[in-house]
Amino acid sequence: MKRLTLRLAAFISIFLCLHTVSAQYLANGVVTTAVPFLRISPDARAGGMGDLGVATSPDANSSFYNLSKTPFSKHDYGIGLTYTPWLKDLGLNDVYLLSAAGFYKLDENQAISASLRYFSLGNIQFTDYSGNTLGQGQPREYGADFGYSRKLSSRMSVGLALRYIHSNLAAGYASNGQTYKPGNSVAGDISLFYNMQNDNGQGWTFGATMTNLGNKIGYTNDATEKDYIPASLNLGTCYTAVFDEQNKISFGVDLHKLLVPSPPQPTNNSSTDSANLITYRDKTVVSSWFSSFSGPNQLKLIDVSLGAEYSYQDQFFVRVGYFYEDPSQGDRKYFTAGVGLKYNVIGLNFSYLVPSGNGVTRNPLSNTIRFGLVFDLDNNSGSNSGSTTTPAQTNQ
Repeated sequence: MKRLTLRLAAFISIFLCLHTVSAQYLANGVVTTAVPFLRISPDARAGGMGDLGVATSPDANSSFYNLSKTPFSKHDYGIGLTYTPWLKDLGLNDVYLLSAAGFYKLDENQAISASLRYFSLGNIQFTDYSGNTLGQGQPREYGADFGYSRKLSSRMSVGLALRYIHSNLAAGYASNGQTYKPGNSVAGDISLFYNMQNDNGQGWTFGATMTNLGNKIGYTNDATEKDYIPASLNLGTCYTAVFDEQNKISFGVDLHKLLVPSPPQPTNNSSTDSANLITYRDKTVVSSWFSSFSGPNQLKLIDVSLGAEYSYQDQFFVRVGYFYEDPSQGDRKYFTAGVGLKYNVIGLNFSYLVPSGNGVTRNPLSNTIRFGLVFDLDNNSGSNSGSTTTPAQTNQ
């Protein structure tokens, strides 16, 4: 019963709070979106560095953070697989995120990529407000991408990606006279990468991305009941210090800003609040990106990822990181740690989210573990060079 209660609480928080916007819910001022699984870090390497990934060295999972890094990979193609049990600290055993990604370099200047994220919320027992059983459901969501990236010069590259999003949270479930259906959306990513490293791999890298730029998503036939997807602007930089041929260390920071407008504040006047909510929902997608920069306290809407990675012989890696979100926007704050091992073309990555808080204040993401498997391959099979995480000249 306890696990069922926790599962229902997790599901309600995701489905109701992140899908259905009401005047009552807007009182907390949190900027929310549909399909929040797209904001979960799907890679064990980045997960060990506080979700850092915009300007880190390229690998098979680059399409999840900055697709334009891919042409700078020293490998011809690569594949990445990651499994993330989700909300394990709440006692849930069948909520998880699976991801797969890969790239193939057409030549030294261009590459194609594809990736998939699949998020399962397990089995849910639906009930009405009186606790009466309404049947069971299996909420599932996924996003499938295809991308192209190209070098514009020896130091700069760009990337474009197209994404299909499918969200089946409560198909067939009826409430207040409406029957819910799967939601679908199409979005795109634009990314930029600039590499200032020297031939030894020492120096700065910079990245910028605009992700999930697409149409709203709805779960009913009511066209006014559509919600924003998590479009975001992400900026990042990393610096790599190379001590010798065996030892190097990288430090980086990413800034994340949702391109979703802040919800209107309640006025305690039902007619005014309803009108404001309609205006909020009626914004076009493009105008919503620009209006996301209006309003006070813009700095509170920026999430920060800090991370570091130490590499020994491009075969053993130690990672640490910190993620910060303002208390007014959810108060996610946590330290992360991770390790990586590389042998020949196969790499293993593990990350761990350090527990924080106690009792009711305990972070529900505590003890989150990610398991990643990466294959770095070359057309001349049998390559034994580099790490799972390498830039054009050398590993970061």
